[in-house]
Amino acid sequence: MANYTPKNILITGAAGFIASHVANRLIRNYPDYKIVVLDKLDYCSNLKNLLPSRSSPNFKFVKGDIGSADLVNFLLITESIDTIMHFAAQTHVDNSFGNSFEFTKNNIYGTHVLLEACKVTGQIRRFIHVSTDEVYGETDEDAVVGNHEASQLLPTNPYSATKAGAEMLVMAYGRSYGLPVITTRGNNVYGPNQFPEKLIPKLILLAMKGKPLPIHGDGSNVRSYLYCEDVAEAFEVVLHKGEIGHVYNIGTKKERRVIDVVKDVCQLFSLDPEAVIKFVENRPFNDQRYFLDDQKLKNLGWSERTSWEEGLKKTMDWYLKNPDWWGDVSGALLPHPRMLMMPGIERFCDGSEDSNGVSSNADSLVQNKMVDPVQKTTNPPTAEPSLKFLIYGRTGWIGGLLGKICEKQGIAYEYGSGRLEERSTLVADIQRVKPTHVFNAAGVTGRPNVDWCEDHRTETIKTNVTGTLTLADVCRQNGLLMMNFATGCIFEYDVEHPEGSGIGFKEEDTPNFAGSFYSKTKAMVEELLKEYHNVCTLRVRMPISSDLSNPRNFITKISRYNKVVNIPNSMTVLDELLPIAVEMAKRNLRGIYNFTNPSVVSHNEILEMYKEYINQDFKWSNFTLEEQAKVIVAARSNNEMDASKLKNEFPELLSIKDSLIKYVFEPNKTSA
Repeated sequence: MANYTPKNILITGAAGFIASHVANRLIRNYPDYKIVVLDKLDYCSNLKNLLPSRSSPNFKFVKGDIGSADLVNFLLITESIDTIMHFAAQTHVDNSFGNSFEFTKNNIYGTHVLLEACKVTGQIRRFIHVSTDEVYGETDEDAVVGNHEASQLLPTNPYSATKAGAEMLVMAYGRSYGLPVITTRGNNVYGPNQFPEKLIPKLILLAMKGKPLPIHGDGSNVRSYLYCEDVAEAFEVVLHKGEIGHVYNIGTKKERRVIDVVKDVCQLFSLDPEAVIKFVENRPFNDQRYFLDDQKLKNLGWSERTSWEEGLKKTMDWYLKNPDWWGDVSGALLPHPRMLMMPGIERFCDGSEDSNGVSSNADSLVQNKMVDPVQKTTNPPTAEPSLKFLIYGRTGWIGGLLGKICEKQGIAYEYGSGRLEERSTLVADIQRVKPTHVFNAAGVTGRPNVDWCEDHRTETIKTNVTGTLTLADVCRQNGLLMMNFATGCIFEYDVEHPEGSGIGFKEEDTPNFAGSFYSKTKAMVEELLKEYHNVCTLRVRMPISSDLSNPRNFITKISRYNKVVNIPNSMTVLDELLPIAVEMAKRNLRGIYNFTNPSVVSHNEILEMYKEYINQDFKWSNFTLEEQAKVIVAARSNNEMDASKLKNEFPELLSIKDSLIKYVFEPNKTSA
């Protein structure tokens, strides 16, 4: 069979460990190949892994998710992709026991999106799917022949089950649609750049820090380890010599017990194993052995080159030279990491390395998502043992409502007792509550309104900026997602977003309103929070609820004013949107969301509904912004927010006027 020569290769997940070595190797060895890397920069990805390639003219980086059908189709067409090497996946077994749905979403759904794009575009000449030896399940301890490529698939954990499921899709698309697919199944890989949730880098970093070296169970489990450069060469061989429709094991006959691996690390660091090894609770299920027959790949000309001793020494030397490559990984170094049990905690430790040769021009593309609407049920709520919320803002309006929603949904929760600006008290709260998610509904908005902040600036900074950043940082160190209630009052209508145009401010737009000190602090902290990839920022505007007696309710406010301005604005109906905030936490969404109902409504339109449903005798009058300015201290923000990002995630979200009628006015309707 003639060797295959690709032209334009898409490598998914190539800011991760194995794929980055493959990408760097291909870019270095084949300058005529164009390599496009697609990676969403999840927690175990790092653009620095691609530094050897960033100045190469045949390299391009795109930040994006394989689950986005629009993005994948766009790349295949615009980059004339003829070859896909699909590495992107959630891979850590420990995480799959606590968050199996994310593994299904990434490993199965993401693969399905890629396959469908290949079918639709009809231009792919090779689709190399990267799987794992774990799909075979446990190998008998006394087996002398390893699993060959035709062996039965018997996965034993959620991770391997999703990889086996993805393989079934790959095989089906190969048979049903004639896609030119090749699958690889590999042993454990180690070497430089690996995120330290995995055994070998974890042991090395712990040894460097002088900390105990944990072993799951008794350490008798047997594994086979291949050095990363040998594996990269294996993929180079499969790319050029692999046959369509075939499966190739990438393995080694050299096996080691986990406890022997730990002892070898101890020897490198001159440590006494008896003194530093700590036996910890085993995984819920920990396969005793994986053993592969790799003869088929050897027949193509590949062979393992790096001895265990040489590879382990190279790996140790690399981590000694690059101890901070991954930033703060204290959560990953735990025996059973909690920080990665929730999906999508993005770890992007590239510093300034994303300049020159690294582009993220796909961020603005519309991305499809799997929609999982909020389920409504008449059955009594049942507790969700996997969830526990820590809520800050007990005495606040939103914080109080969140507690009621948790009670209704059967979600365990506690209110934080610490002060946001006092780090030690936040740490104590997290250690005491052991939450899965943190909600920050605390903040200074002013008493009775934002005018208060103008004369209390240090107090406003302390809570809105210092406190919020402190909580975000404590959550980051503990691997927790923080749902942060922010404000949309950081924009005002301008020439690009004129009043009445229907053109709203988007999440990526730069704040343009600084008329109040309150808004200044909110814009400031929002910008800084972009550096924390464990935060979901929800921009609330002019919040409204069905409780018309609450003085913070926008409707209650304007119904008590003698005069009101009449300007269309985006607003947030809390009765509809706060349950969505809880659902967003369950989905572990991150980034910024305009947390408003779609479209706008004016003061007069609200008061007309108020008159129709609540008080038929109600009367009001208007005044201009100029007249309003004479009776307030700080200017007020007026704007329209583009809620399409939130609407795409939750298609059932009502427009502001429909939501007001359904959740506020109909429940409060009085008889004539």
